[in-house]
Amino acid sequence: MGQQETAGKGTGRLAARDLVTVGIFTALYLVFMMVGGAFFASNPVLTFWMPASVALLTGPIYLLLIAKVPKHGPLIVVGVVEGLLLFATGMYWGWAVACVVLGIAADIIAGIGRFRSKALNFAAFVVYSLSPMGSYLMLWANPTGYASYLVGKGAEQAYMDTMMSTATDWMLPAMVLATVACAIISGLLGMRLLHRQFEKAGITA
Repeated sequence: MGQQETAGKGTGRLAARDLVTVGIFTALYLVFMMVGGAFFASNPVLTFWMPASVALLTGPIYLLLIAKVPKHGPLIVVGVVEGLLLFATGMYWGWAVACVVLGIAADIIAGIGRFRSKALNFAAFVVYSLSPMGSYLMLWANPTGYASYLVGKGAEQAYMDTMMSTATDWMLPAMVLATVACAIISGLLGMRLLHRQFEKAGITA
């Protein structure tokens, strides 16, 4: 039975049990995302460091999902569900789009190694951790339109004014670097904590 399950990993369709597992881990990912982002997102000065904080907390969950369901689909589900949640709660639409696009990209990256390569699974998480940039990039590309959209979705004008005045040119590359660094730390920690799970799933270097 165990051998049959292992043989089907990475190539088969998602079974009912897989979907349950994906649902549980997607919910866990969203909880950790909200915990990681709550403090920073509520402050117009600190909000720029929210992506790094989220990346720091979500690595173990994301990588364990790949280990539990090493097939095409789960990472896309995470991206789509997170994107829908963000859009429904009034976040900037670019973030929701980035979740879907980078979720697909992460699925492709991890799939190259049949979801058994530590390096490629790790890279998939780092790539997906950059999804909040789909929102923040527009603050620099079109600040007026960005602020207008979010105010229309319920953000306070004072919040947006402070956020825009804080957004200096060096901050965008610093955000990207901080997010990648935190994703790497989180991924390494996740691999260390979940070593046995990865071995059981046949995940190698």
